[in-house]
Amino acid sequence: MERLRQIPPETGRFLSILAASSSDGKIIEIGTSAGYSTLYLALAAIETGRKVTTFETLDDKIKIASDTFKLADIENDVELINGDARDYLNDIADIAFCFLDAEKEVYQDCYDLVIPNMITGGIFIADNLISHSKELKPFEKVVMADKRVDSVVVPIGKGELVCRKIKF
Repeated sequence: MERLRQIPPETGRFLSILAASSSDGKIIEIGTSAGYSTLYLALAAIETGRKVTTFETLDDKIKIASDTFKLADIENDVELINGDARDYLNDIADIAFCFLDAEKEVYQDCYDLVIPNMITGGIFIADNLISHSKELKPFEKVVMADKRVDSVVVPIGKGELVCRKIKF
């Protein structure tokens, strides 16, 4: 089994606050792992009457995440999709919040697919911008130059790139 990638609790609370504060629209997560970050997103989704759609490609992680959601009694609040988010993102409109924590080489592809389908004011967050700064620096430069978003790297957890889609 590949290692589990879990966010620290302070990042989870940060995600939950921002997701709960986001405008009406879909909440998505790219990279479920064991479902720890999904739990925080589900808190926001439940509070705002929405659901979380989360994507994972590895079967062993899907099993762990499914068990996590069952134990937490949030199975009805989370749609866990076994598949590469890049195969689905073109068909998801009205995204209000997206958390990206997947293999770093897919960050740019996912960003490029999410932002056009995000509502004005929508929040896009990518994990590991500080912990994987060397690997993610080209991605960060592209996002920081993107006139469709306001963005900043927040030094919480492993470093969160936070973007808000602006009217363009």
